[in-house]
Amino acid sequence: MRQIVLDTETTGIDPAEGHRIIEIGCVEMIERRLTGRNYHVYVNPEREIEAEAITIHGITNEFLEDKPKFAAVADEFFEFIKGAELVIHNAAFDIGFMDSEFARVKPVRKTADHCGVIDSLAVARAKHPGQKNNLNALCKRYGVDNSNRELHGALLDAEILAEVYLLLTGGQTALSLDAGSEYGGASGGIRRLDSGRPALAIIKATDAEREAHTEFMTVLEKKVGETVWSKLEGA
Repeated sequence: MRQIVLDTETTGIDPAEGHRIIEIGCVEMIERRLTGRNYHVYVNPEREIEAEAITIHGITNEFLEDKPKFAAVADEFFEFIKGAELVIHNAAFDIGFMDSEFARVKPVRKTADHCGVIDSLAVARAKHPGQKNNLNALCKRYGVDNSNRELHGALLDAEILAEVYLLLTGGQTALSLDAGSEYGGASGGIRRLDSGRPALAIIKATDAEREAHTEFMTVLEKKVGETVWSKLEGA
């Protein structure tokens, strides 16, 4: 499965008001493993960037003056994402801008006709209802380093989101169970323990520890009634 973690920066918040994409950042994953293939481009939007937007991403009108227009990068961008499952935080925002840009060039393309889309914000809200689920909050929750994220940036945010998404949807990103791995081969990815290995030590509780446990359970049962532990001991 090929997935593209994607983010954009824009001149404002609504493509219906003529706002445009100014930066695209994409990170490729295959079978939930980062491949190292990225796509990143700055785009001349052919219009002014709103001051509010500049405070978010720091990209200025002057910086974009010599950058290519979307029409010049549309084909290579489309080829990079075509057929992939896109992972986007608040997907409706970015897809809305992408479809608006693709509608300006020939052939006209609609993202959902060529790509699957997963909204990682919806995934996070379902997993952590009632909590903050913006990218910074998820980084904090999952221990992802976002110390370089002083301003929004499409490629940096896509890289961070890729790490967050993998943790959000299952944790480990690369189980090494193939034949070339340390534990792979004829055993199907299982490393057998040596039958002649020393027996594991069995450590039993001391009399004092057992007495302390009994006293604790007596106090606990007075407060909460019969416990699972006491049922097991009486079995």
